[in-house]
Amino acid sequence: MGQQHGNRKGLSHREIPRGIGLLLAMALMNVLLYLCLNQFFISPRSTEDARRCPHGYFRMGQMRNCSRWLSCEELRKEVRQLRRIGEGAVKRVFLSEWNEHKVALSRLTGLEMKDDFLHGLQMLKSLQSEHVVTLVGYCEEDGTILTEYHPLGSLSNLEATLNLPKYQDVNTWQHRLQLAAEYVGIINYLHNSPLGTRVMCDSNDLPKTLSQYLLTSNFSIVANDLDALPLVDHDSRVLVKCGHRELQGDFVAPEQLWPYGGERPFQDDIMPSYDEKVDIWKIPDVSSFLLGHVEGSDMVRFHLFDIHKACKSQIPAERPTAQHVLDTYRKVLHSLRDTVMSQTKEML
Repeated sequence: MGQQHGNRKGLSHREIPRGIGLLLAMALMNVLLYLCLNQFFISPRSTEDARRCPHGYFRMGQMRNCSRWLSCEELRKEVRQLRRIGEGAVKRVFLSEWNEHKVALSRLTGLEMKDDFLHGLQMLKSLQSEHVVTLVGYCEEDGTILTEYHPLGSLSNLEATLNLPKYQDVNTWQHRLQLAAEYVGIINYLHNSPLGTRVMCDSNDLPKTLSQYLLTSNFSIVANDLDALPLVDHDSRVLVKCGHRELQGDFVAPEQLWPYGGERPFQDDIMPSYDEKVDIWKIPDVSSFLLGHVEGSDMVRFHLFDIHKACKSQIPAERPTAQHVLDTYRKVLHSLRDTVMSQTKEML
């Protein structure tokens, strides 16, 4: 009997650590789940900011230290051109190699486009940040620019990329909303840049707009083509016009359309100019593309309905600023994150 009594005491002592162990395991699961969910919402830019180099220097890939932008001589001697991967009115782009790094070498297409080329180079040099593709080197004399190569290509390839089996884990409304917020962040940066308020003029339709941005390997967005970034200066009443031809369609803002309809033929010299609010008009359309049609994307659209309605105001002055739109996107992102995490904790 004494032996049986001793066994009961032994069992109770063993059961107590089991209960504690179970509680610890559940606590650990909650911590791990919190960290995993947080990964859906933390922008990869947070680690990139610490890697920024001083002006005139660059770092990419696995480089530990910053290097000075490559000179004309270094570009000629050290860069090996491989194959053409793109072409526009201003530049031809070639996949190339430098110091075992894949890079993108852009070459001026013709002297008649040199002003646009030099404008894009100046923008690229002055606007280096987490929002813009990394400049590796340039040579004005040869009409060449070297930038970091991003194998996923332009934002136009987003759907095809996310539909690949190896990227299924990032094809979620969380990551897509993060991409949309990054896009708005780039617009906000351009509107409040070190060079003043800049308008993304190469954006007269959705495909053209998407082609101006690159998708990085860690699924961030960077602006790539800065050849058409005219300056708006409200204090000096300096406004812009995106090109010298008549624009059509509902993707561009109403103030970008010829105001006289068919009553008189288009004349560039009497076409009214406009400001940076044309970029705001386009945000809902670009964001809708980025959100796609995955599970949860319609829920996100519902939460963004009011801000997108404001972006589509017919009166430019009544549209929100890019900063206001960005703040709203972040608020929705955090609100939905908290809701998902709260529901998950309740399930546990």
